[in-house]
Amino acid sequence: MQVKKAVFPVAGLGSRFLPVTKANPKEMLPIVDKPLIQYAVEEAVRAGITHMIFITSSSKRAIEDHFDNHFELETRLQEQGKDKLLALVKSISPPGIQFTYVRQHQPLGLGHAILCAEHVVGDEPFAVLLADDLIDDLQSPCLTAMVDYFKRDGESVLAVQPVPWEDIHQYGVVNIKDSNLGYSAIQAMVEKPTREQASSNLAAVGRYIFTPAIFACLRQTESDHRGEIQLTDGIQRLLTQARVQAFQFQGKRYDCGSKLGYLQAMVAFGMRHAEIGKAFCDYLQNAKL
Repeated sequence: MQVKKAVFPVAGLGSRFLPVTKANPKEMLPIVDKPLIQYAVEEAVRAGITHMIFITSSSKRAIEDHFDNHFELETRLQEQGKDKLLALVKSISPPGIQFTYVRQHQPLGLGHAILCAEHVVGDEPFAVLLADDLIDDLQSPCLTAMVDYFKRDGESVLAVQPVPWEDIHQYGVVNIKDSNLGYSAIQAMVEKPTREQASSNLAAVGRYIFTPAIFACLRQTESDHRGEIQLTDGIQRLLTQARVQAFQFQGKRYDCGSKLGYLQAMVAFGMRHAEIGKAFCDYLQNAKL
């Protein structure tokens, strides 16, 4: 089966970036001149996905507007002969790509957000992308490799990478037999363990491909002490029914849900930006910071 649908959970409050996220979705924060959510959508398009499903909240209209047509802007650019900018604006929503928006009316966790997409996904495999995790992997695309793996083997798969042990309590952590790059069957998974509880420092980093069986697992998952349905708990239940693979991919992942990770991504992408990359590199070399 081919993976043609992707779910983007974007209903979070973005509290770590207040005050900028008070009126602006965190997924619309720019890396140079492109918002985080557009990087994620472009990644999905490169992997052959054609239906983008956004799980939103009432404060996320800017995301819908970003991927919608802007007739006035496009007309003005055309009249002014700004063909490159016109092409750039039109490329945000490529031909043949469908966009669907589903409201998550209460912030009940990532697992609940994915459940909100069930009626749109239906009985098909699907990807999940967390825009906070910006993956720089053009040389060896992570999601494309995961889609190809699923097409071949039909098993759910999670992208994982080592994270610092002192940050282990922030992640869903997997236990696998083989620690080499590539695919390994997950034996167990735990949500936000202490360092003593963690069997490894391999954490899920915002790219997943699931069979539709994950929906039943999430419906059977009890809410945690905060009233949230954790995706990790749903995956742990899925493991009792089917194999789930961990994919240790090559590529750099930036945690743009944190201020430091966001700034690191801004610098890295700014240094190689086609328009200002060279000047920015010169500035960094000569600046007395």
